[in-house]
Formats: sequence, C-alpha cells, structure tokens
Amino acid sequence: MRRMIAAGPPAKRPPHKVLGGACEAVSAASRGLGLLIVAVIFFAVSASGSAAWADDPDQMKLGEFIPAASPQPAPEISVTDLDGKPLSLGDFKDKVVLLNLWATWCQPCIKEMPSLVDLQTKLGSVLTVVAVSEDHGGEVIVKLFVQKLGLDALKIGLDPKMAAGRALGVRGLPSSYLIGADGKVLGKVEGAADWSSDKLRATLAKYLPTAKPPS
Repeated sequence: MRRMIAAGPPAKRPPHKVLGGACEAVSAASRGLGLLIVAVIFFAVSASGSAAWADDPDQMKLGEFIPAASPQPAPEISVTDLDGKPLSLGDFKDKVVLLNLWATWCQPCIKEMPSLVDLQTKLGSVLTVVAVSEDHGGEVIVKLFVQKLGLDALKIGLDPKMAAGRALGVRGLPSSYLIGADGKVLGKVEGAADWSSDKLRATLAKYLPTAKPPS
C-alpha cells in the first residue's frame, strides 16, 4: 500500500533524486507538516456521504477504477490555478473531468503523473484532467514540480487548505474522481494508477462521448 498511496510526508523524507534542488525546498517546507497532514488528509469515507460505491467502502482497491453504484452530483469545489485565478468544476461544464488530488511530497502521486499527462494528451478532446495539489505551500512549491515534471498539459489547481479532499472524503493521496458531463461522480481510483494501461483506458472509454477502447 505504501507504494501506491500516501497519507502524508514523513518527517525526514530525503530529497527526491530526480527533482534535485526543487525537492530540497519542498522537503524543508513539508518537514514540519507531517502530523498535521496525516490528521487532515485521512478522512472517513462516511464524512462525504455524497456517493455510494459499488465496492466495500472500507476496503481499498488501490489503482483500480471503482464505479459509483448511484452517481451523485460532485461537491462544489473551488480552488485557484497557478496564476492565482479561481478554478472550479463549474468551469468544465458539459465536459468529462478526471479530478486528481495529489501533493508534491507524495511519491505515488509523482509516479503516476507521466501517465496522466499521456492520458490528457491522447484523450484531450473528450477528457480534461484537473490535477489539484493539496500542498500547504501552494504556488511556490507546486510551480517547481510542474516545471520539473513537465505537467503543462494538465490543468493544475492549488488547494492549500485541502478543502477538495474534505469535500470528497478522500482516504489518502493520490485519489482520482471521474466526473461526467452532467456533473455527477461516476467513479474513483484510490492510490496510484497506470493511466496508460489498456485496461484502465478501456474502462474510461465507457464513460467518454467519442473515445474507443484501445485496440
């Protein structure tokens, strides 16, 4: 489970080798926040009460798409983009959205990012990936990662108060939610996923207007 989902940054997480100096700044900023993030980011699923899931709500199926048994409207989520402008789900009305909650200190989050970029690049005409950072550090920390990891293809949101996580009742990061054009939550993925896999692409295609399963 540790490789696929993260509750919060360990107190002495070493800098990420790939990101070099950027991660040193992130590690320093995150070091004192470990206990607070653990306490806040792990919410009880029952706290949201917004959707019934087809699986056992107490059992995580990491990296797998879990459809909503009875899709319900997504909660109102309003964050800011990297330029400080308001960003909300309402901005993507009539579009299918994959809302991904992540953080720079979360190694499983960083691991799945390249496949999210690939997903947006290949299915951008029918799917919008919105990656919302739950980092307390906000813009300064996140911009470094966006540049280093080449995440320009994604819509990046900043949620330093973790309001999106509370609204959705997340149990850990990363967590992703597929939201239909009608604004209802169609399903979720808890933990890191390979968004480039044929299996997951075929599953997503069932909910997209014109996409076809990979041949």
